[in-house]
Amino acid sequence: MTCLGNICRSPMAEGILQKLADEKGLSWTVHSAGTNGLHTGEPPHKSSQKVCKENGISISGQRSMEFEAKHFDEYDKIYVFAADVMRVVKSIAGDQFDESKIDYFLNELYPGKNMNVIDPWYGGEDGYYDVFKQIYKGCEAILNSYT
Repeated sequence: MTCLGNICRSPMAEGILQKLADEKGLSWTVHSAGTNGLHTGEPPHKSSQKVCKENGISISGQRSMEFEAKHFDEYDKIYVFAADVMRVVKSIAGDQFDESKIDYFLNELYPGKNMNVIDPWYGGEDGYYDVFKQIYKGCEAILNSYT
């Protein structure tokens, strides 16, 4: 799960998908990263933590990490949350970029649309609830397409 700073959207997606996979008894390992590295080592945004906690998901132990080219070797699938994130991931990955392993997160709900997940960073707390719902639906779609 890859977004810009790895403190809002992608930590929520990591927590949601990991919880859903665990509930289905799947041995998946879900991680998240950001492309800008500005928040490396920081916990998720307080509003991301709050909305997840209210939905029975703890993401407080997560720490932001920066996306690296080696992630194409380490992970089976990489989801990006926006077009700008896709461009930076391609740049970071260079020769290691593998188009077969990457997709827009919302393509699980809207195939081929390459839609962005709205970044709640630029709005109020209500936006985190809206984004949580959108990400939850996307995570359910991911689970359904792989199980």
